[in-house]
Amino acid sequence: MKKVNVALVRLLQFVVFVLFTFMVIAYFGAMVLLPLDAIALLIKLMGVVGLHGFIGALIAIPAVGYLCLIVYKTPGLCQMVIDTGVDLVKTGKARVEAFNEIVVAVRG
Repeated sequence: MKKVNVALVRLLQFVVFVLFTFMVIAYFGAMVLLPLDAIALLIKLMGVVGLHGFIGALIAIPAVGYLCLIVYKTPGLCQMVIDTGVDLVKTGKARVEAFNEIVVAVRG
């Protein structure tokens, strides 16, 4: 019965590991894809207004680049975003390692 309990704990540990890995990848992926999505939306918006896609891209890319520069120059904002992601990684690591203590307790 102990082997079944250990296997169940290890399965739950793996599920928690996969969950936190997905959250970290989604978090940092969103930080990368957010400016790209803003560029795509601005190009589509300018297409609705009547500007061609190439001309819209020539306008949208520097506009989003300037917005990214403003975010970069805002004191503490970039570091806070990075620290939030790192805290997510540390929390996930701590939660996964907490399962090791449960395994030791189950084994007796």
